[in-house]
Amino acid sequence: MTTHTMFDGRLQLYRRADGKTWQCAARVGGERFRESTHETELARAKDVAEEWYLGLRGQLRNGEIVRREKTFGEAAADYMRHARVLAASVRSPAYVKNMELRMNANVLPFFGKKPLSQVNRGFVQTYRVQRAQETIEKTLAKALAGIAKDEAAALEIAASPEERATIQAKAAEARTKAKGKPPARSTMNHEMVLIRQVLKHAEGMGWLSHLPNLEMPYKSLSKRERRAWFSPEEYKQLYKATGDKAKQAGGRRGWAERYEDLHDFVLFMANTGLRPDEALRLEFRDVVIEKDYATQQTILVIDVRGKTGTGYCKSLPGAVHPFKRLRDRRIKQLQNPPKVWPRRSRSQKPVRHRPLPVQAEPRALLPTDRLFPTFNRDAFNAILAEQGLKYDRDGRVRTAYSLRHTYISMRLMEGANILQVANNCRTSVKMIEEHYAAHIKDRLDAAAINVKRPAAARKAAKRSARSLSQDGGSGAAPPP
Repeated sequence: MTTHTMFDGRLQLYRRADGKTWQCAARVGGERFRESTHETELARAKDVAEEWYLGLRGQLRNGEIVRREKTFGEAAADYMRHARVLAASVRSPAYVKNMELRMNANVLPFFGKKPLSQVNRGFVQTYRVQRAQETIEKTLAKALAGIAKDEAAALEIAASPEERATIQAKAAEARTKAKGKPPARSTMNHEMVLIRQVLKHAEGMGWLSHLPNLEMPYKSLSKRERRAWFSPEEYKQLYKATGDKAKQAGGRRGWAERYEDLHDFVLFMANTGLRPDEALRLEFRDVVIEKDYATQQTILVIDVRGKTGTGYCKSLPGAVHPFKRLRDRRIKQLQNPPKVWPRRSRSQKPVRHRPLPVQAEPRALLPTDRLFPTFNRDAFNAILAEQGLKYDRDGRVRTAYSLRHTYISMRLMEGANILQVANNCRTSVKMIEEHYAAHIKDRLDAAAINVKRPAAARKAAKRSARSLSQDGGSGAAPPP
């Protein structure tokens, strides 16, 4: 292919090997244009191409050709490419993966082809409305499908016509009361953060002149809510229930040690205030039993690694005994390891006889062994459900994290310094004041609130107020 350039390379004139006429191509306003000159001679083709190119420049100046700008989809693709590389050192792979899932599932199908300058507050509000409508329709359809499934299952068991009529009436009533649910507040917040990050990236790359205001209209202030915790009475009920399970093995053969571990986990968490992931990462070398100089109490000093990096935690004395029980139990388990049945691979051909269990070699406890190799979440939730503690009075779900909330709340109830509690729990004073301290009655000083002046001072204040009112009514000035 023969090629010639004009206007410092901004206009290309070319002819293909199997063609007779010359073609011209140029990029104007960010768009690529191509045209045939319909000329076979090079000199005449150059004149035609020059006139064609200058005509395009004139159209661009007059506004007939709009400069092509980046779309949201292109900016999002470039942002994700940067995020995969730069966020890998400061964010977990799961964070980047979740970001990609949100982007591909909801954000890009709506914003992908939109030019960046047209992504404004009104367009984002349209996205919020459409997102809510679609989610409400999906959840309503799912609820109706569940009602129909339950109705069909009940009708199969029903014996009499009266029973069938009752089932159908209840199902009809359930259909009328069924409602769809909009996306959760946290879900929409995550998506708004993602949209804002893409727009910030576009502004930084020079593709967007300014960031639009994406604040949601009609937005109410979020209430300060207490984290789901166990009151002192509920916590006592919980650890008694786990203790009974540990003594009786929950009525299940071979589960004694599992319930003992669960019981010690509850006590350990409520006396240290660790996050569940921090507790599950603990190794025996991270925990030291010490006698505190200030309180003269035996406590645990824990080297914590988790959400906020590396930090230290000093436990309550109540965590020492569960830790010793855990350590002794681990030593006993390692000295007499149980037989383990090998897992059968699905890829292997089925065999007639199951392989014999494998006996592990006895060994000593290592500093790198975990305190809690596993956490039986199902058993913990079952105990909460049996004791009626799975939900608090406001309907919030209680989990293993609630033991941390219990520790912080009880420390504040005992009058502990809020800054020291924040440092020990590796969180901020603001978080504790917002989600814990505002809901603790012991943080209020009744002596400072219910103040009364002495009787003599009250009488003097009444006399002065009476005299001022009389002087004001007569219009005379008070004597000097």
